[in-house]
Amino acid sequence: MKAIAVVAAVLGFAAAVPACAAGYPDKPIKMLVGFLPGGGTDVTARLLATKLSEKLGQSVIVENRPGAGGMIATAAVARSAPDGYTMLMASAADAAQHLMHKDLSYDLLKDFAPVSLVVTVPFALAAKPTLPVNDVAELVELARAHPGELRYASSGMGSAAHLSNELFNTMAKVRIVHIPYKGVAEGVTAVASNQIDMVFASFPSVMALAAARKVKLLAVSTPYRTAVMPDLPTVAESGLPGYARYGWYGVVMPRNVPSDVVDRMNAAIVSVVGAPDVREAFIKQGLEPKSTTRQEFAGFLKDEVEQATELARASGLEAAR
Repeated sequence: MKAIAVVAAVLGFAAAVPACAAGYPDKPIKMLVGFLPGGGTDVTARLLATKLSEKLGQSVIVENRPGAGGMIATAAVARSAPDGYTMLMASAADAAQHLMHKDLSYDLLKDFAPVSLVVTVPFALAAKPTLPVNDVAELVELARAHPGELRYASSGMGSAAHLSNELFNTMAKVRIVHIPYKGVAEGVTAVASNQIDMVFASFPSVMALAAARKVKLLAVSTPYRTAVMPDLPTVAESGLPGYARYGWYGVVMPRNVPSDVVDRMNAAIVSVVGAPDVREAFIKQGLEPKSTTRQEFAGFLKDEVEQATELARASGLEAAR
């Protein structure tokens, strides 16, 4: 009788374990990216996906669904089955979308399970080759002399590039006009071809063009210089004291994914991001590796939403919805 009871207890425990968690993952996983190939989100996703595939023993496939400042991909993940086989490479753009769109179909803080932060992203302030400035101070002077004539690119309304430039506008007391694109790669291309004056973009998006002298880098957006380009001054030290903005990329899944599945993915990401070769690869791309616990990432997202809200209100963006 005792043996029967033990067997029954074991069977009962096994039945209580969600099927998708017991052998997870047992099929390929999709990682959606809301921007075009070539941008920082895509570069981060593809490097992470390659290493996660090796770690998990299943393919992690990056799928680009660009448009609407990343919202198309984010909405698709929010609607997907909560089984752990669809996830999103989220970005700073996701923290501000609720301010730009009244009819947003999802809530970043309520409709997703935070998995882990992956990297933080210093932005390079890149200008078109023919723009007659060589530093931030000269850019501010030019913008003040020609209000509304200069234009900047972004990867969409509410994107990190958008908010970075709006902070620049607010602090410098200038009016540089926003031109949104489907992805930062398109915006950078527009700058390199002299169609748009400037863009705040991740280093992976601009380093090759800067080396080929197709864009000129004026400054880095963080309050500190980056290891990848230590000679590039910060915006704050080169003409706009107190300026500081950066982006980030991290992984989320739909809400209601079993907790142990999220734990499994978190452990895999932390392991991959912490590997010396992966850290070196990210740093070479101008990205700063930074994995977290699930709880730390949840707190980080809450802080990001609050900061984006404050910036949008201060610059009048919220009223433009």
